[in-house]
Amino acid sequence: MNLANKLTVIRIFLVPIFLIFIAVKEIPYGTIIATAVFIIAALTDKLDGYIARSRNQITRFGKFMDPLADKLLVTAALVSLVDFQIIPTWIAMIIIAREFAVTGLRSIAASEGVVIAASWWGKIKTFVQIVAIIFALLNLNYTTIFFTMSTKLVMYIAAFVTILSGIDYFIKNKDAIKIDK
Repeated sequence: MNLANKLTVIRIFLVPIFLIFIAVKEIPYGTIIATAVFIIAALTDKLDGYIARSRNQITRFGKFMDPLADKLLVTAALVSLVDFQIIPTWIAMIIIAREFAVTGLRSIAASEGVVIAASWWGKIKTFVQIVAIIFALLNLNYTTIFFTMSTKLVMYIAAFVTILSGIDYFIKNKDAIKIDK
């Protein structure tokens, strides 16, 4: 297990830690700690990818687990933010549904021996989602007009970029989902 894969595993272990701190209201400064945990976990995503590429240590484990770790982290945050009524349910559902759809597309392609790499739109989508979630978490901690308005704006942008990214994946990989006769 190389360093990049270890960082991916750490990110997966940070998800329940994030959930404990954001969900257990009796923990002093729990939402602030949860925000810090989320930011640290998000940073490991960028770091593990950089390390894997720079050291030429891209593995099958990393190709599978890195996107899964991202999805777990983002989904946990979105569901929590819906629970706190910081973001609307429909935005969370658009983002989560796109993740399921693209994962399904990748699974179908993989069954045919085709690997669908992350696209430019997919990378932009992840970045925008992370920024939007951080704004929403900050809004949870510091409810001000700035964070409230910024959260709405970046969440709308995240939903829009998420839709564009999903469309891009399906158009570019339409041959992977041809229906057999």
